[in-house]
Amino acid sequence: MNHRSDIHDRLAASLKSARKSKGLSLDAVAKLSGVSRSMVSQIERGESSPTVATLWNLTQALQVDFAGLLEGKTAPGIEVIRADSAPTINGRGQGVRIRILSPAEAAGEHEVYDLTFAEGGVLTSDPHSPGCREHLTVLEGTVLVQSGEDERSLQTGDTARYFADRPHQISAESRARAILIVQNS
Repeated sequence: MNHRSDIHDRLAASLKSARKSKGLSLDAVAKLSGVSRSMVSQIERGESSPTVATLWNLTQALQVDFAGLLEGKTAPGIEVIRADSAPTINGRGQGVRIRILSPAEAAGEHEVYDLTFAEGGVLTSDPHSPGCREHLTVLEGTVLVQSGEDERSLQTGDTARYFADRPHQISAESRARAILIVQNS
């Protein structure tokens, strides 16, 4: 077996294994990576030599180690995102830090956020898709949750479940931290 086909075989096997271990279809990988479904399929069959940019897009979508692809290393059984490496959302809210805890492929379906509020911090949201609900658990501090015309005060340990398909807001009465789960129907 020549060196080139060995590399293609290992690359194809690694990408296919990573996709299957995540439970993703070819269509899902194409959507997440921006690489066409047919190209993903050709790469997985070892019939195409992807560019570095294409490989990079695929490894980011599949959350696999770019450098370890040719060594046959795929995603570990336990994925760890270190506290200082979790992606954040900026420009949403005032006096609130939003860390994204859910994987990229969950966007729009089931999202998890770590919210850290300064005293008086506010996170105001426009209505999400019809039937969308949020589940907010306060880890420390006190917050006021508003959904449409309803509002409730929550303290450490409290959980609120509310419709998010209407204007809604979370306000910190004191320094606070919470976990927010957004569940689209």
